[in-house]
Amino acid sequence: MGDTGPTGPVMDRDEVDRALARLGAEHEAIETSLLALQDHAGRRLLEGAELTGVTAERWSAAEASITLLWTYFDAYTGALRTAREIRSRRRWSSREDLVELTELLRGEAVTVAGSAAATANAPTLHGGPGRLSERYSLVTLVDRMNQLYATSLDMVVAADAVWSALPARIDLLAAELGRTRKLAHSVGVRPGEHPAGDDLERITRTLTRLREQVVCDPLAFWTPAQGSSAPGGGRPDTTVYDREARALEEVRREIDAVLAVRQDAEQRIVRLRDVLSRADRTLAEARTARGEVLAKIAATEVPVVGGPPIVLQEQLAAAAEYRRHAQWHRLSPLLESLEEKAEDELLRARESLTAVTAPLAVRAELRGRLDAYKAKMARLGHAEDPELAEKYEKARRMLWSAPCDLRVAEQAVLRYQQAAAELLGTARRVPGQGGPVDRTGPGA
Repeated sequence: MGDTGPTGPVMDRDEVDRALARLGAEHEAIETSLLALQDHAGRRLLEGAELTGVTAERWSAAEASITLLWTYFDAYTGALRTAREIRSRRRWSSREDLVELTELLRGEAVTVAGSAAATANAPTLHGGPGRLSERYSLVTLVDRMNQLYATSLDMVVAADAVWSALPARIDLLAAELGRTRKLAHSVGVRPGEHPAGDDLERITRTLTRLREQVVCDPLAFWTPAQGSSAPGGGRPDTTVYDREARALEEVRREIDAVLAVRQDAEQRIVRLRDVLSRADRTLAEARTARGEVLAKIAATEVPVVGGPPIVLQEQLAAAAEYRRHAQWHRLSPLLESLEEKAEDELLRARESLTAVTAPLAVRAELRGRLDAYKAKMARLGHAEDPELAEKYEKARRMLWSAPCDLRVAEQAVLRYQQAAAELLGTARRVPGQGGPVDRTGPGA
């Protein structure tokens, strides 16, 4: 086409028809999107909520953008209607009609009152303060509406996503918290008396505050997706919720432990009494054995035996009192501590008995060795040897007399073993004399 106007070459009828068809399709798509945004559950919630913080600030701008969107859409609708009316005047549009349509479809022929944007607190196309009026082409107006729609939808979708995810989860956790509080109260886990009771109070305060904040300022709990330009790209920030859920689970485990104590407390206390009783009897046996050792063994240091575990008995009595008054939260840690200490006490008592009776065990071993070697020599026909009989009798008197000097008695037994070895004509050596040791034993 050779004819031109302020907007370039004048469009022919086919170009006009194609442009009107395209603009009509865009108009229908924009109208559908705007109506969907108008009916969006998140937008309705935002309109009726008492917002604070970043959500209140962004919703104020979003409301202005939505208002401006409808203003732009009305102007776009009017321009499109005018263009269709011009095209429908006659089947074959005149040159004047085509010039007018070219200006309307390609030029900045749509006027939007600037006061609308300024009043709505929305950003203008060119930035800066709003003008009394602004002129747009239909293409520019569509781009502008797409931008405003995307930012508005992003804000609405993000708020709706947080409201859809967090309050319901907080309510479920609060219900679980209520059940846990009742259970804790039934076993004596209360604030100021047990750490778990204090934790429950803190979790309750935190969840109450969290729910209020989520309802009033949902965008404060929204994490945008990195590198995503799609409206609503991101996820709700559940950091605080997750932390309190973990804390409640720890409290629940603590209460379960207290409940377990309530169920088997009597059996555990009975077992503790038995362990401490055995430790007491073992210590009594060790004290008796110490007196016997001091009377029968000479020149031996015998360790002192301690007294019964009075402190543990007092703690056991306190545990029984806690059980009687259903103070399970106090009984639980006390029983755990007592069980460990009682086993340690029984082990200490057994070690004391072993240490005290060690000299008697040594004497018994020497007696057994001496008699075994005597039996061996008798089997070999040397029972009547005078020297051997003399050494045996000397060792026997030392071992069966009181007090017994173990060091001297051991040397006497070794001398008897050495004499027996020499009588048999062997080159064996007995323990304690150096050289090879007789490994054949008394029954060889």
